[in-house]
Amino acid sequence: MAEKSLPKSAGRLPKPFRSGKGTGRILAYTLLTLGLSFTLLPFIMMILSSFKTNLEVLQVPPTFWPENFTLENYVKIFNDPKLPLLRFYGNSAFVAALNVISTLFTSSLIGYMFAKFEFPGKNILFIWFLSLMMIPSQITMIPSYLILAKLGLINSLWGLVIFSAVDAFGIFMMRQFCESLPDELLDAARIDGANEWQIYWRVALPQLGAPLATLGILGFMHSWNAYLWPMIVLQKIEVRTLPIILTWFNSTHTGQGAMVMAATVLIIMPILIVFLFFQRWIVQGFTMSGMKG
Repeated sequence: MAEKSLPKSAGRLPKPFRSGKGTGRILAYTLLTLGLSFTLLPFIMMILSSFKTNLEVLQVPPTFWPENFTLENYVKIFNDPKLPLLRFYGNSAFVAALNVISTLFTSSLIGYMFAKFEFPGKNILFIWFLSLMMIPSQITMIPSYLILAKLGLINSLWGLVIFSAVDAFGIFMMRQFCESLPDELLDAARIDGANEWQIYWRVALPQLGAPLATLGILGFMHSWNAYLWPMIVLQKIEVRTLPIILTWFNSTHTGQGAMVMAATVLIIMPILIVFLFFQRWIVQGFTMSGMKG
């Protein structure tokens, strides 16, 4: 007598109860969506308020969408002779670009040295660098200001660059990534006759694209948003950066909330564009661990 064929599902282990997983996933997405909405709501309100009139911004209860959409606030800002935005954009871009370039170079070079070289006092020196991360920047502002005064760099954009050339966090971050570079790759370059500088520049550095991009983006955002130290160093209006100018603009346009919102949008737009364009590098830089040997 022929045996009856068993159904395909017979003999299989029961699958996990999927409805519980689906419910948990929906709940997680719901909570994340709500959190994202509350996070973006002030930013969205700022952008929408920049297209309102001052009366509409001050009215109670507040409106969400502009009742009378207008570009007048932006036109007034661009035509304000007391607010040469291009000059202040140039000041912030100059400081941010030099800070990023110097930080990437020194962090990658020093981090590579800590990861791949042995020299006397290496561990003590690295611990000293780590200790710098624990010291609040406010503690070093007075001696830093005195040094800049001696060098004649008060009211100079170079005064914002000189103390940002070496970053303890950047050194620590790059050292962690450089440790994962395979020694075999570096030894192969030495066998081919490359010197240590060529190995760093042509072999190690190209493998650090994601962490360098991540560090560069974080450094750019920090430099662009810096307020306290630039306010202390830059006392003349014409050499100040955008965050300080925003405070000055707010104090000189009291009661004109719509114009202040428009100025804020113009000031943060470059950093928002940079973040949105390079955000995948931030995720990749924090998740990858370098090449595997």
